[in-house]
Amino acid sequence: MTYQSGRHFLQIPGPTNVPDRVLRAISKPTIDHRGPEFAELSLAVLAGLQRIFQTSGPVVVYPSSGTGAWEAALVNTLSPGDKVLMFETGHFATLWRKIAAAFDLEVDFVPTNWRHGVKPEVVAEKLAADKDHQIKSVMVVHNETSTGVTSRIPLIREAMDRAKHPALLMVDTISSLASIDYRHEAWGVDVTVGCSQKGLMLPPGLGLNAVSQKALAAAKSAKLPKSFWDWQAMFAANQVGFFPYTPATNLLYGLREAIQMLEEEGLPNVFARHDRHAEATRRAVRAWGLEILCENPQEYSSSLTAVMMPQGVKADALLDLVLDKFDMCLGIGLGKVKGKIFRIGHLGDFNDLMLAGTLAGLEMGLSLAGIPFTKGGIAAALDYLEGTLK
Repeated sequence: MTYQSGRHFLQIPGPTNVPDRVLRAISKPTIDHRGPEFAELSLAVLAGLQRIFQTSGPVVVYPSSGTGAWEAALVNTLSPGDKVLMFETGHFATLWRKIAAAFDLEVDFVPTNWRHGVKPEVVAEKLAADKDHQIKSVMVVHNETSTGVTSRIPLIREAMDRAKHPALLMVDTISSLASIDYRHEAWGVDVTVGCSQKGLMLPPGLGLNAVSQKALAAAKSAKLPKSFWDWQAMFAANQVGFFPYTPATNLLYGLREAIQMLEEEGLPNVFARHDRHAEATRRAVRAWGLEILCENPQEYSSSLTAVMMPQGVKADALLDLVLDKFDMCLGIGLGKVKGKIFRIGHLGDFNDLMLAGTLAGLEMGLSLAGIPFTKGGIAAALDYLEGTLK
């Protein structure tokens, strides 16, 4: 391969760029995971994650991907044959549904066109019709990574409360945790699913569950099979800073450093930074004359922007071109939108100049690929960024 000078632009919506501070932390020598130094590390990480999830309840950390954390949320709270309410907001919601079906759960899967989030009024209708409370859980992807659409969790919780329905609320925050404002406890979420490789600025390898008291109560009667994912084994070991099996020690080093970085910036500032970069990106897309996949401005994602290709134009050639010419990776379309969109990731350890470089590479790529568009997206984004600094 020919050497390409400069940095690689990893602008997919996760895994994200891992900052140097986190890389250095991960490189520390591995220690005994049954010794006192590890217990200190573990307890610090678990307390820090409570602050990131904004909860006083327990947080479980698995050596896994986010897919493992999906499964853990299900098997710890539900029993075979239980009915769950899910929403087809995109590719990853569809994958979560497949896991639920594999465990013999009865899934009411509400279809959408992938261009909007979960509608609170549909939640209200479904729960109001469930007079016998057969639905045991409402399961929502907060930020759908395949579409750039963010569902409004507080409104969904309000709809559940108005219906006076006892179902658990489970929320996937895999591409929103530490990027978009999210409040596990204040929003009445029972199980929140997260992972390490997006807003937490780590490599893949850690799956997360934040757990409410209501979910803990449900776990006492849940009958789905579990061993590796068992919360109870985790809670017993975590109390004194240990794990029931070998943990990902070096990733925990990195997680401790990432939490410190997020808190040095301040979570409100982290969320505001992501909001600002997302708006600048959308202004660039509109100036290019391209269409944003998300239809509802109230549901725009601050983690990524999914952009629709002009009618009849495939996205793959553009993505190949910007990788070859500018060493930049953008997100491909997945599932129903494969070849029809591309996704710009603007989350994690990211700043104004990184966004400017990303948009510059994309504008040049659109031109070189011969895709019909109007130049000026970079200027629109920079004007907005500059204006917000005054």
